[in-house]
Amino acid sequence: MALTTGIVGLPNVGKSTLFNAITQAGAESANYPFCTIDPNVGIVEVPDHRLQKLTELVDPKKTVPTAFEFTDIAGIVEGASKGEGLGNKFLSHIRQVDAISHVVRCFSDDNITHVSGSVNPIRDIEVINLELILADLESIEKRITRVGKLAKTKDKEAVAELEVLEILQKTFEDEKPARSIEFSEEQQKIVKQLHLLTSKPVLYVANVSEEDLLGDGDNDYVKLVKEFAAAENSEVIVVCAKIESEIAELDGEEKQMFLEELGIEESGLDQLIRAAYQLLGLETYFTAGVQEVRAWTYRKGTKAPQAAGIIHTDFERGFIRAEIVSYDDLMEAGSMGQAKENGKVRLEGKDYVVQDGDVIHFRFNV
Repeated sequence: MALTTGIVGLPNVGKSTLFNAITQAGAESANYPFCTIDPNVGIVEVPDHRLQKLTELVDPKKTVPTAFEFTDIAGIVEGASKGEGLGNKFLSHIRQVDAISHVVRCFSDDNITHVSGSVNPIRDIEVINLELILADLESIEKRITRVGKLAKTKDKEAVAELEVLEILQKTFEDEKPARSIEFSEEQQKIVKQLHLLTSKPVLYVANVSEEDLLGDGDNDYVKLVKEFAAAENSEVIVVCAKIESEIAELDGEEKQMFLEELGIEESGLDQLIRAAYQLLGLETYFTAGVQEVRAWTYRKGTKAPQAAGIIHTDFERGFIRAEIVSYDDLMEAGSMGQAKENGKVRLEGKDYVVQDGDVIHFRFNV
């Protein structure tokens, strides 16, 4: 399932440092704009305590976590929609991702240059949002010219699309993103085909200093970002990219000890990875046997045969039934055998919608 979250932001806000920490992929990081030109793509494991608990319960030969992609996109500057900096290239990279993690600088440091000369997170957010809006407006206006001619011939599809395009045009002229509009189901289908930058779901990543993170994390900059995000129903994750890059170099036990020493229950990266996963509308089901305990990613709302097809197309093609127990019921029972005795294991057919945390054994025949 090739879904990816793009990490965006102005130059020097900590995007590449954060990306390096997430993926340990070694994307170049330097104190000047455009040090990252081609997008770096990294596969990241999704932290899930349930997988570890299932492993302890089943004691398999191997355990396989689920994963998805983060893409590090070079810093956008004001005027990107008109090609400023490396704008056109960067905007095309954003167009290829499914969701956006918008990194915002929420710390002061005279040694790290800010592209606008001062730290102002709301201004920074609005610079990027406006560039994406202007790029979308340009593409919509071109589309209106073409579709408008068809609409004059009373073509029903063209008339419906033109109505949507004109709503979007007015929204963009008011400097608001496409995701701020509530469209009908039919209109949403039209919007989806337009591949708009501002239709993509967004979460904000407030990058703070080490001192702020070890304090309450919510400095005045972060509070402003949270107020802004709340107004558009977006989530904010607070991280210190510098600390996260240090944590990423540690193994499991060392990492836990380091977090405890800092007085942090969970790394900001783990929070970010899970938030980005949920932002993409993704959930996890498990398969559990002596050979392997494994987490599988699926889109929320997926039915059992299609979930089976994620493992192998033969599973979907020859789907008969799914034998399912919820993670909570299985852990409470202590074994699959006991869960069956408790009546918690059930057989579901092709119309069953898979739920997050389901532990599934697929029955199929091809």
